[in-house]
Amino acid sequence: MAVPASPDVTLDAVEETSGDLWVFGYGSLMWRPGFPFVEQRKAAIRGFHRSLCIYSHVHRGTHSRPGLVLGLDRGGSCLGIAFRVAQADAAETIAYLREREQATSVYIERYVQTMLGAREAVRSLVYVADRNHPQYAGRLEEAEVLRLVRQGVGQSGANPDYVRNTHAHLKELGVHDPVLARLVAGLDAAT
Repeated sequence: MAVPASPDVTLDAVEETSGDLWVFGYGSLMWRPGFPFVEQRKAAIRGFHRSLCIYSHVHRGTHSRPGLVLGLDRGGSCLGIAFRVAQADAAETIAYLREREQATSVYIERYVQTMLGAREAVRSLVYVADRNHPQYAGRLEEAEVLRLVRQGVGQSGANPDYVRNTHAHLKELGVHDPVLARLVAGLDAAT
């Protein structure tokens, strides 16, 4: 899948939605979107990559025993799923996503250019890691990532399940993520 040469990033995601809304999922949104959609397509964005770079204190961990969840971090590109939401459901979907993704305000809401195949581009809503937030973990050693994922359990369940589900859905899309593959192998070796 071709990826555009440069990202089209809008820092302020509070823009008028005319027509349908596109939402880009790169982690749990791929396998548990939680909102109505009329279409889903394999998609790519440029300027950000998928990374286990967010300490989870709510969904997959707690303050005393944090887990790790995915964020879009600067640089590279990311393959995932773009969901088209009917205009009639757009406002409710955005409200739902803000409640779900912004529980601790660790993400920045943006619209980015998203490629649906080689030639079709749309603007989609995404949640990008806020590097200035205290829950931003950055790049950790793989042993530390494995430790945090093993210990994490939060309101949305066990952190290892989150990692395994994301890895499985990426494989279904034909996307090989070597970091998640090694992490799943490490998790499986421990059970």
